[in-house]
Amino acid sequence: MILVERSAHVAAPVEMVWDVVQRAEQLPAWLAGVRAAEVLSGEGFGRRQLVQAGRGSAHEAEVIAYQEPTLIGWRERAKGAGARAEARTEIYVQLTPDEEEGGTIVRLIVVRWPAGPVKAAMLRLGLRRVGADLEDSLARLTDLAAVG
Repeated sequence: MILVERSAHVAAPVEMVWDVVQRAEQLPAWLAGVRAAEVLSGEGFGRRQLVQAGRGSAHEAEVIAYQEPTLIGWRERAKGAGARAEARTEIYVQLTPDEEEGGTIVRLIVVRWPAGPVKAAMLRLGLRRVGADLEDSLARLTDLAAVG
């Protein structure tokens, strides 16, 4: 298991940030590496969505954590030829009201279970990029939530 997390302060109330992060169609606007996303079925916990990465891969995702308005998490599994069923990624977005400064503390967490030791080694080499992507996502989310 490989875990990467980043957090940032967003100058918007939890409800405004939640409105952005809980909608699948908003993922490309703020989550780095996502080209498109659409809901396949359901709402809230158990919702199924298709997430297309910028590199052309598609992942079917299921919402596995949903506590409005503070937590959403989904599990992605690769689809298509050559996809390894044992490889998966979980992404969590945790929102906490910032009592001192106002606004919201946003915590992004990515947990990956690679398909074997070679993939694990490759993922470890790319941890700096994953962290940079999360920081970029937080900056984009800050801009989106501030606009409303």
